Amino acid sequence: MPSSESLTQFYMWNNYRCAYEIHHPINSTPEGIPLLLIHPIGVGLSRQFWRRFYHEWYKQGHRNPIYNPDLLGCGESDMPHVAYTSGDWAEQLRHFLQTVVQQPVMIVVQGALLSVAIELIQKEPNLIARLVLAGPPAWAITTKTIPESQQKLIWNLLDSPFGNAFYRYARREKFLRNFSTRQLFDKNDAVDTEWLSTLRKGAENTASRHAVFSFLAGFWRKDYGSAIASIKQPTLVIIGETASSISQAGKQETPDERLADYLAHLPQGRGIKISGRNVLPYESTAKFVEAIGH
Repeated sequence: MPSSESLTQFYMWNNYRCAYEIHHPINSTPEGIPLLLIHPIGVGLSRQFWRRFYHEWYKQGHRNPIYNPDLLGCGESDMPHVAYTSGDWAEQLRHFLQTVVQQPVMIVVQGALLSVAIELIQKEPNLIARLVLAGPPAWAITTKTIPESQQKLIWNLLDSPFGNAFYRYARREKFLRNFSTRQLFDKNDAVDTEWLSTLRKGAENTASRHAVFSFLAGFWRKDYGSAIASIKQPTLVIIGETASSISQAGKQETPDERLADYLAHLPQGRGIKISGRNVLPYESTAKFVEAIGH
């Protein structure tokens, strides 16, 4: 059963207009804990990353309502020219939980945006009941602080005419295809027309580069080890069987080692490996939904 298509809705946070959708099953009453989806940051990425996931979720018979927001700087949300941190996005989602959702949720978060979920749990633990980590970064990355001086140096380099030119180059289909094939997907043919056209459309507005540059500058990078160890909510870690790391710090880590590291530190953690590499909700959608649903 496909999901209903929700019109884009908006709420205000810090005088910025932020976009979101609410999904629910067609011809069926929503029930169960709501899901809050946190999309990854990258060229052209937005809440559209989750489109396959929520369709598959309802196809497999689940009826939970799904809240799918655009983070500030992405999609249809405002795109101010600022350096974004995980704390900023966590504050945005905290406001979203308090004013729009108004009940505890299960967070499903992709990749390194784990940092936003951690910050959100620390700010609003009572509105988060469970957590699903889809392809989290290598443990060596999650627990390493990048010096603020280095972050600002990279940001200043990118926040320039050079960075603007680079972003225009990076949103070309050839670049998007090559990067996705090298770093994100297990199988080359999984980098399909739907994926590439979504990224190209998402990157049309060059103001979307500020969120991407903030991510590349490492404003999300700090040692989250103790914060992860303090997460009381049940947490499911889903790792791809061919998971890899873009950062040099995680190059030598195997998928089994990555999973073991997270489970060793999560008080209520459990984990599973499924086929796929680094974008499991998109590349291995059915298996990813099955992993959460059981």
